[in-house]
Amino acid sequence: MCGRFTQRLPWRELQEFLDLIGTPQNLRPRYNVAPGQTIATVRLGDGGRRLSMLRWGLIPAWAKEPNIGYKLINARSETAHQKPSFRAAFKARRCLIPADGFYEWKREGKAKQPYLIGMKDGAGFVFAGLWESWTVPAGLPLTGSLAELAPGAVLETCTILTTEANAALTPIHPRMPVILPAEAYDPWLTGEAVPLAPYPAAAMTAHPVSTLVNKPANDDERCVECVGDKYIPRR
Repeated sequence: MCGRFTQRLPWRELQEFLDLIGTPQNLRPRYNVAPGQTIATVRLGDGGRRLSMLRWGLIPAWAKEPNIGYKLINARSETAHQKPSFRAAFKARRCLIPADGFYEWKREGKAKQPYLIGMKDGAGFVFAGLWESWTVPAGLPLTGSLAELAPGAVLETCTILTTEANAALTPIHPRMPVILPAEAYDPWLTGEAVPLAPYPAAAMTAHPVSTLVNKPANDDERCVECVGDKYIPRR
């Protein structure tokens, strides 16, 4: 699965990386993106790829309440095209989710050690995502970050596809997010069949980080700093 990740790339780098069009946006670096938060995504719009801010945790159009989104932060790539929660989006509403790292937790004795995983060269990359629109039903009381939404308001949400872990990640977790190669960006966005395979292990690295990342309120540089001298070897 993918339950936390980082989005530290500023607008200018994202624009060059993903050939974006549209008005520049002031994106602050995110060191600990958590479910239920608004994230930067890329969708295909008039004239090309455009940045869109969506809530992480897909809420199907037919959902009666929004909390289901916390259960749908990930979609298994092997079955997403069949599942009622994802199949409509898989067919017609795809997105790219830029990132430069993601976290997984490995059980070590009685504790779970978080690891930050990314590319060896530090480059940004892209998750395969799906998005959906949900309309707030009449008479439904909302709380928290959604409290200001009125009946009839439209909330756009997204999920990250996952696949089997590659050899670099298997010692940590059996699943990983689907990372798309650059040549798959446009085919994915236009609904074509795209291989949703594990990203090559040789390009990736992982290092242990502080348990500060366990709390979504912690969103600063301390979350990504290496602790100790342990690195996950590739098999």
